[in-house]
Amino acid sequence: MAGAKNSSYEGFTAEERAAMKEHAQEQKKAARRGSRADKAAEAERDVFAKIAEMPDSDRIMAERVHAVVKANAPVLAPKLWYGMPAYALDGKVVCFFQSAAKFKSRYATLGFNDPAKLDEGTMWATAFALTEVTDEAEARIAALVKQAVS
Repeated sequence: MAGAKNSSYEGFTAEERAAMKEHAQEQKKAARRGSRADKAAEAERDVFAKIAEMPDSDRIMAERVHAVVKANAPVLAPKLWYGMPAYALDGKVVCFFQSAAKFKSRYATLGFNDPAKLDEGTMWATAFALTEVTDEAEARIAALVKQAVS
C-alpha cells in the first residue's frame, strides 16, 4: 500500500485482555445463578467486592458513585461489566465506573452506554473524567443518571 507506515498491529493490551477475561467469567457466573432475587443480591455483592479491591482513591470515588446511582436511579441493577461496577436496566448496561487503575489512566471514568437517554441535539458526552467525587460532582452524577433512565 502506497504511503503506509511501517507500523504493525500490537493487539490488545494486557489490561484489555484481562477485562475481556473478566467479562467472560462474569457471563459464566451469571448463567449459574439461581432465582432473580439471588442473582440481583449476588451481582451487587460482586460489585462491592470489586470496589473493595480498588486503590483507595478509586475505591472512594466508586463507593460514592454507587451510592448516588442507587439513590437517584433505583431502577438500575448493579452488576459487573468487564470487571467494572456497572448499572443495568433490563439487562443492558446504562452506566459504569472505570477506575483509573483499570487501564492505568490518570483519571477514573463515569461512562454511559447507548441505553442512556443523554441525547442533546446532535452531539453529547458519553463519558466523564473523575479525579474526585465532590458534592458538586455528586449533584452532576445524580442529574446524569436520572436523565439516563428518564
